Amino acid sequence: MVKKIFLLLFISTLSFVKAQGSVPDLLSIPGPIEYDGTEYFLSWSKPMSKTLYRQQYLPSDERIEDFTQLLDFSYFTKEIEMELAVRQKVEGIQQRAKSDKFTKVNVVESPDGKEYIVDYFISESPEKGSSFIEYNVYRFKKYDNGTSKSFLILSHAKRMYGDLKSAAKSLARQRDHLITTMIEFKIPEIKVAAKN
Repeated sequence: MVKKIFLLLFISTLSFVKAQGSVPDLLSIPGPIEYDGTEYFLSWSKPMSKTLYRQQYLPSDERIEDFTQLLDFSYFTKEIEMELAVRQKVEGIQQRAKSDKFTKVNVVESPDGKEYIVDYFISESPEKGSSFIEYNVYRFKKYDNGTSKSFLILSHAKRMYGDLKSAAKSLARQRDHLITTMIEFKIPEIKVAAKN
């Protein structure tokens, strides 16, 4: 079951189509969200299952088809084994590395053991459109309010288009800053919106 959930999360963000009109805020997160000096607006949301709710945010002038930055909240209303979730994410990226020479993955555990950061590079050279390098930082966090347990995977993607080598070098130089930004980001309170 957990493996199926993480396969859903590994699907490329390209497969999601920006919703038309108003997008329902399933997680009751006040927006826009300020992240690393940029405002992000809710652009897509979907209940992926009875226990997984997912929302994506883009800067106001960007589209999902050719974004340069994206925030993703994947919120589970049940307890998830964090080490297993992290391992499955890393294994999925390592599998991709067999066919993508730019793919690299790293894992860092917080000093208190309550959070993990997984960061990685991937590249894509589609038949139509521009080639790109994408750098992702995933933050895995457990919640326990005494009566219920939940789990959040917050991720930030930064993408550069064009020459893959120079884009990879440029993103590699930004890596420390992007990881620090994710670690220091104050996660807003999340509450699944009541269903109508």
